[in-house]
Amino acid sequence: QVQLVESGGGLVQAGGSLRLSCAASGRTASAETMGWFRQAPGKEREAVAVINWSGSSTYYADSVKGRFTISRDNAKNMVYLQMNSLKSEDTAVYLCAAKTGVALTTGPNSFRYWGQGTQVTVSP
Repeated sequence: QVQLVESGGGLVQAGGSLRLSCAASGRTASAETMGWFRQAPGKEREAVAVINWSGSSTYYADSVKGRFTISRDNAKNMVYLQMNSLKSEDTAVYLCAAKTGVALTTGPNSFRYWGQGTQVTVSP
């Protein structure tokens, strides 16, 4: 089992920045691929950014390209999401997820482990 705990969410004005952190524990070797997803009220959960074990491959949703950066520190069992130039449409619960395997998939059903989520609210 892999346990994931997110932190860093909050309220920010449009144009501002936040850095989300995800701490992994347990069988962290199983967290080969990790990602950040978000879910807004009434909307489906969507992949925001995904990163492989080494950090050499990443995926970003079109809506966040150029504004968000995903990174990981395997020595610390941490994954980060730096969010810049935030927009009101970025408001959502952000969830950290992990899966075994090296494929950079983006479907929520492909990820086995999930954190509880952290709320990000961007005011106009």
